[in-house]
Amino acid sequence: MKLTTLPSGLRVASRQMPGIETAAVGLYAETGSRYEAAPLNGIAHLFEHMVFKGAGGRSARDISEAIEDVGGDLNASTDRETTNFTASVMAEHIPLGVELIADLVQRPHFNADELEREKDVVLQELGEARDTPNDIIFDDLQSAAFADQALGRSVLGTEESIEAITVEDLEAWRSDHYRAGSLTLVAAGKVDHERLVELASTHFAALATGCSDTPEPARFTGGDRVGRTTSDQAHLALGFGAPGQSDADYYAARLFSDAVGGGMSSRLFQQLREERGLAYSVYSMLQPWADTGLFSIYAATARRQSAAAAQLIEEVLADAAETITERELMRVRTQAKAGLLMSLESPWGQAHYVARQIQTYGRLVEPSEVIADVEKVDLERIREAGRKMLSGARARATIGFPAVRAA
Repeated sequence: MKLTTLPSGLRVASRQMPGIETAAVGLYAETGSRYEAAPLNGIAHLFEHMVFKGAGGRSARDISEAIEDVGGDLNASTDRETTNFTASVMAEHIPLGVELIADLVQRPHFNADELEREKDVVLQELGEARDTPNDIIFDDLQSAAFADQALGRSVLGTEESIEAITVEDLEAWRSDHYRAGSLTLVAAGKVDHERLVELASTHFAALATGCSDTPEPARFTGGDRVGRTTSDQAHLALGFGAPGQSDADYYAARLFSDAVGGGMSSRLFQQLREERGLAYSVYSMLQPWADTGLFSIYAATARRQSAAAAQLIEEVLADAAETITERELMRVRTQAKAGLLMSLESPWGQAHYVARQIQTYGRLVEPSEVIADVEKVDLERIREAGRKMLSGARARATIGFPAVRAA
């Protein structure tokens, strides 16, 4: 891995992969829905949509044809803390990928008529999410976990906030949040680092210097969100405050989550599905952010079995914090290492890994360092991480679920 910081503050990182003839190129922006004011909830995601409507003298069709004429793909995504613009190309077309991404974030053609049309698209996306219980329940859980905070709001926004966004708001968002110090250009695959630095210096010369404002600190509140449905299926999500990505307890907490519900051999899967047949889908996960995290459990079950499923989840969680075994620790530790190494076998896996480490730690972190941290987690640390998460407040979101009292 190589890293260069330009005078503007833009970080340029690369990972060369021998034997690869393609490359993944991405611009990773440290901004997302967590950076939004409440009246503009959804603007980070809408901005990501709007830049593809035309940029740098190219129309939306011109952009699509430019990348697809060379067999490439251009895409983007937005979450609560990051927005990414990405290109997959054959190695000789890296310059085009960098040029297109630079145009998207520096020279978008924001047009009021296009904005109204794209709002309709985003509202359809929001409606589709709300019609899918196992999607929207996680927004409900987030809202309960971080009530009345930016981190608790939906990435997609609301009908009211989306409708209120103007072209001027989009321009201000770009000016405030796409500053060189908050951006990282990453390429992995068949890539020459010095050439990538030259391309970045040329194509991102118009970036404003400085960094985006830091979002407000998050505070786990806990609480309940109850949704109704006429379906025979019931959905439950539980959430607990957890360590952030750079917290010393992060890997212990993550391994605890994996042991509880990270796979077919996990306790939740074995006891709820295999032994009792109470749920078709059940799992846990740990979502880290810069300063906090969320340990969550999800289950989809028949309404008639929902109370029994909820009770058994409580029992599994309470027991796991005291009785996780050395064998379970060894299994999830091995799974974590294998998952990391497997993900790094593709250019996109490498690019995302490099960007994540730079954004979290401000430096390049070799995979061997991550593996060493995972190896350090012993039985007492994983149990203590579980106890710590489960002993605090909790959040709960349900759809089609009867009222369930917390244990």
